[in-house]
Amino acid sequence: MSLFRALKKTCSLIKKSLFSRETTEAVRMEPTKINMSRVALVSGGMDSAMLKAHKPRVMSKSGHSNVRIDKVDGIYLLYLQDLWTTVIDMKWRYKLTLFAATFVMTWFLFGVIYYAIAFLHGDLEMNKFSPKREPCVKNVDSLTGAFLFSLESQTTIGYGFRFITEECPHAIFLLVAQLVITTLIEIFITGTFLAKIARPKKRAETIKFSHCAVITKHNGELCLVIRVANMRKSLLIQCQLSGKLLQTYETKEGERILLNQASVKFNVDSSSESPFLILPLTFYHILDESSPLRDLTPQNLKEKDFELVVLLNATVESTSAVCQSRTSYIPEEIHWGYEFVPVVSLSPNGKYVADFSQFEKIRRSTDSTFYSMDSEKQKLEEKYRQEDQRDRELRTMLLQQSNV
Repeated sequence: MSLFRALKKTCSLIKKSLFSRETTEAVRMEPTKINMSRVALVSGGMDSAMLKAHKPRVMSKSGHSNVRIDKVDGIYLLYLQDLWTTVIDMKWRYKLTLFAATFVMTWFLFGVIYYAIAFLHGDLEMNKFSPKREPCVKNVDSLTGAFLFSLESQTTIGYGFRFITEECPHAIFLLVAQLVITTLIEIFITGTFLAKIARPKKRAETIKFSHCAVITKHNGELCLVIRVANMRKSLLIQCQLSGKLLQTYETKEGERILLNQASVKFNVDSSSESPFLILPLTFYHILDESSPLRDLTPQNLKEKDFELVVLLNATVESTSAVCQSRTSYIPEEIHWGYEFVPVVSLSPNGKYVADFSQFEKIRRSTDSTFYSMDSEKQKLEEKYRQEDQRDRELRTMLLQQSNV
């Protein structure tokens, strides 16, 4: 019977293994269904962008610097010399910790000094053996009592149980010194708090740049276009947008500059300065002979290695503080032959509406020359066209003169 049971168990194991193998093969042979409606449409130029996803940037899209300062001798001493800026630049968690630690440390430090004065004057033993003798500080017979007296004096609580007497002039001098020193420390810490809160840094974070830039035609000129918007109702006045092109440059002497800076000028329509930023604005950089981006073509755009840092300087109307917002663009974020979708429209009740759902959207330009030829060919054809027109006008004038 035991042999029969063993054979039966072996057969069941073989069946299970065969069943699992058939199931696995069936799963392998079953066609995979993919919901194409959920697959995002990706343009052909995104492959190079994904390959260069880890490309180093000097400035992040959010405007933070990616440059690390390393191997500086005495860097901590430099931070201490400019203590005001160091404390202001601290993160809030470190600043609150410093704020609390400063008070606790001063309370404890002066408490220890009061305890040492009481010990040297014999007040600790006086409370036990000669209660009629006047101590330096009343009711301070332990380190805890000295700490509480220091806390009550510095915070001007004054419970009345512990107080200083006329017995020890040096204790009176110490009390005056404590109040003066701690008042200066409180002024410093409070000033850094107010300066950090009043900084226009958070206001600059409400300025939004378009994630990508486009190259299109504007008023007959080939332009690099970006879009900027103010996300608050409070106005930003005297807005000025400028750019810096960062790229590797080699001088005539053979010196290789890793991050050479070239200025890139932006205009709002016909002016480089906007009176106020109340609606999303479009800034243009003309790609002419004076532009550092004049060599860009549809073919070599994605192959270029540069970074365009854009800076917007504006004045906050409510506080008159100057704020700066920054971002950067790399070649993979610049689209040739595209234009931004309009975001400003007029509502039926006569109000202008800025639809930010269209802020990042771009569409192909209606100019077909972007897809058939590069900028150099366009310039040559335009040149030949102008020369041909001048020749025709000259022949017409000569013909008219000959007829006369």
